[in-house]
Amino acid sequence: MEVLPCSRVAHIERTKKPYNNDIDYYVWMDDFNSHLSSHLLLSHHPGWTLGDVSERLALRQRLKCRSFHGTRERVPRDEGLQQHPHVRNSKASGYCLDQGAEDDDRAILYPCHGMSSQLVRYSADGLLQLGPLGSTAFLPDSKCLVDDGRGRTPTLKKCEDVARPAQRLWDFTQSGPIVSRDTGRCLEVEMSKDANFGLRLVVQRCSGQKWTIRNWIKHGRH
Repeated sequence: MEVLPCSRVAHIERTKKPYNNDIDYYVWMDDFNSHLSSHLLLSHHPGWTLGDVSERLALRQRLKCRSFHGTRERVPRDEGLQQHPHVRNSKASGYCLDQGAEDDDRAILYPCHGMSSQLVRYSADGLLQLGPLGSTAFLPDSKCLVDDGRGRTPTLKKCEDVARPAQRLWDFTQSGPIVSRDTGRCLEVEMSKDANFGLRLVVQRCSGQKWTIRNWIKHGRH
């Protein structure tokens, strides 16, 4: 077996599952199962339990399976790219950064659901990308969040199409602001009767709003 530098842990989704994903995540993914919790039955059905998983855990022990943490450490991966299902603002509880409509290159805030349009990748270089990696039949490719300095509305563009690379770079620390490296303005939320759910994303002079990324793993440079 050959392990390539771009190896990824992935799961090919079935339209109908003959098994319970929650139990598999709990038994095999160790502490990393929280990264998948937005898709678990447990997160959508309060009071629902896994039941007795002792037999599964005993099987894992009997087979002498290593921890998933060990697998993650052994498989080469891109440390500069992190994918997260939820990016939230302190002013808009329950709403997440979302790619929005395919024909409208503007990011929006939408009730958090953790699906592909709310996948966010923040790279060590400062790229903030929204949307699924690669093409799908339903959503556009992943795009970069951009502050072009001309207006108050942040845009979404294919990363390679941004006229000045600095316009697509952002500084972020957990529970802190998201700041454009090019303009020094912050990505923030303002109340607006004309916007979806009364919330609009803007880039403006920083006012102290804070953002949090779920399952954040600190980059070496931050």
